[in-house]
Amino acid sequence: MTPRRLESTTTVPRPLAETWDFFSRPENLEKLTPPEVKFEIVSPVAGQEMYEGMIVQYRVTPFPGFTADWVTEITHIRHHEHFIDDQRVGPFALWHHQHHFRSVSANVTEMRDILHYQAPLRFLGTIADKLFVHRQVKKIFTERERAIQRLFPEI
Repeated sequence: MTPRRLESTTTVPRPLAETWDFFSRPENLEKLTPPEVKFEIVSPVAGQEMYEGMIVQYRVTPFPGFTADWVTEITHIRHHEHFIDDQRVGPFALWHHQHHFRSVSANVTEMRDILHYQAPLRFLGTIADKLFVHRQVKKIFTERERAIQRLFPEI
């Protein structure tokens, strides 16, 4: 199976520094993830800004009836510009997620996500991706955009 690529762009009605401060703290991921995913951070990261080499451990239920441990590493950071997280252990054969930030104006930040992922289990993963994985990953991004609108109302 060839890795899939998903791209999403969201406008956050906040200055770049404030937007970066929120998204660079792993504990805020829970606020952006749909409740049915049952996203739980297991590693002690509360109050910490991410840094290159940071390992973050989660427990997730990406699909009903399937709970998985997930470990990601923050592999690259350019302060106020981008960060990248890569799965080290988890439900995907590949997960490479780039988060890009750009100031549009004094009070507006554009956030662009580029995700490369691949379902596990080769041929079976290809079938699962076509049946439900791709749709679920897209839904997580759609729900995250709604959460951003709720958490950052227009000022």
